[in-house]
Amino acid sequence: MTTSDARIAVLGAGNIGLAIARGVVKAGIAQPDAITLTRRKAEHLEEFRHEGFHIESDNRKALQNAELIIIAVTPQQLNGLLQELREAVDTQRHTIISVVSGATIAEIHAKLGSSVPVIRAMPNTAIAIQESMTCLSTDDTNAAALPLVKKMFDALGSTLVIDEALMIPATALCACGIAFFLRAVRAASQGGIEIGFHAEEALLMAAQTARGAASLLVKGGGHPESEVDKVTTPQGCTISGLNQMEHHGFSSALIKGIVTSASKAAVLYSPGNQDR
Repeated sequence: MTTSDARIAVLGAGNIGLAIARGVVKAGIAQPDAITLTRRKAEHLEEFRHEGFHIESDNRKALQNAELIIIAVTPQQLNGLLQELREAVDTQRHTIISVVSGATIAEIHAKLGSSVPVIRAMPNTAIAIQESMTCLSTDDTNAAALPLVKKMFDALGSTLVIDEALMIPATALCACGIAFFLRAVRAASQGGIEIGFHAEEALLMAAQTARGAASLLVKGGGHPESEVDKVTTPQGCTISGLNQMEHHGFSSALIKGIVTSASKAAVLYSPGNQDR
C-alpha cells in the first residue's frame, strides 16, 4: 500500500481530525471519496459530505472501507472507542495512527487486545494548510508501518520522529504551541492598533512578520538570537522594546505556559477513563 492509494478513516472528526482530512486532500494524498469521517452526530459533518467525503456515525463500519485508521477522539473517549473496535480491527490490513494525547502504544494494544500496527502522531491544526509540525513515534514491533505514515505527514508540513516518552512534551510544544504563537500574533496586532494602524492592517502586518521570523529559522537553520542580533542596534528601538517585554516576563511566561501544558497533557488519559 502507498499513501496515494490508501483509504482512510478518521474516527472522531473534530477540529484536528477535520484538519487532517482537509490537509490530506489538499496534499493530493487521497481524494475525499477515499476518506470516511465519523462523528457521533454525523449531521454536523454535512458540509464535508457535500465536499465528497464519506460520513458515518458507525466507527466499525468505517473500518470496513479503510486501511489507515486515524483515531482523533478526546482522551476521555478513547477507551470506549477502542472497546468498540476490538472485533473490527484487522491486524493484516489496518494501521492505526493515534493523535490522542497521553495514550501509549502499549495501552492502545492492551485495550484492543491486538497487535495491529500503531503509530502515534502529534500534529497541529496547521495541518489543514500543509504547515503542521508533526511528531511521530512508534516501538520496535510497529516500526515497519512508520515509513508510510511519515510519508503522509511529510506532505502535510514538517515531521520529526521522536521517542514515545517525548510525545507528551511534543503535545505542549507543537499542538498547544500553535495557540501560544497565535496569541502572540494577536497581542502584536493589538499593539499595532494602539500605535495607529487599523485592525485588519495590524493583523496582516503582525502575522506576516511572524511568518517571516519563523521562516528565517526554518529555512536558514540559524538560532533565534543570531537573527535578533541583526535587528538590535545600540540604543535602538528594537532592544528597548525587547527589554521592556522581558521586564514584564515575556520569555518566562511562554516557558511556563509550555511546561504547564505538558503537565496537564500527562494526565489527560488514563486506561481507567470512562467515556463522558
